[in-house]
Amino acid sequence: MTNLIIACPACSKLNRVPEDKLTANGACGSCKATLFEKEPLNLTQANFSNHVIKSELPILVDFWAPWCGPCKMMAPVLAEAAKIFEPQLRIGKVNTEEEQMLGGQFNIRSIPTLVLFFKGKEIDRMSGAMNLTQLQQWTNNVIQNKLKN
Repeated sequence: MTNLIIACPACSKLNRVPEDKLTANGACGSCKATLFEKEPLNLTQANFSNHVIKSELPILVDFWAPWCGPCKMMAPVLAEAAKIFEPQLRIGKVNTEEEQMLGGQFNIRSIPTLVLFFKGKEIDRMSGAMNLTQLQQWTNNVIQNKLKN
C-alpha cells in the first residue's frame, strides 16, 4: 500500500494518506478539515510550496487576475473541474495581482495561464480560456502522455 503526501486545503499541513483511501473523505491530522473539498484552492506564496512542490498529487494551477475577462470566464469552469478531478488532481488558483512573485517565478506572460504540476515540476502549460470539455481533454491528454510514462 502506497502512501501519498497531501496538503490540507484549510491549513496547508502535510498529511500522509494511503493511496487506496483517497476517496474516503479523510480529514487533516492537524486541523481536522476535509482533505478534498472539491473546489479550487487559493494559492499564495505562503502555501504554494506545500500544495505544489511537497504534495504528491498533480495540481492544475490557474494564474489569473481579477480584471481579466477570460479569467472570469474560467472561474466556473475550474470550479466544476475541481468537482470532477478531485481527488486524482487538485485545482489551484494564483491571483497574479496579489502574488506577483509567483507569477514572475513561473514566467507568466499572459493570463489566464494554466500550469499542470506534479511533485513540484511543471509538466505542461496552456494559455487562454477554455470550456470544461477542452480542459478535460487537455488535462487527460497531458496526464496520459506525460505522467503515466
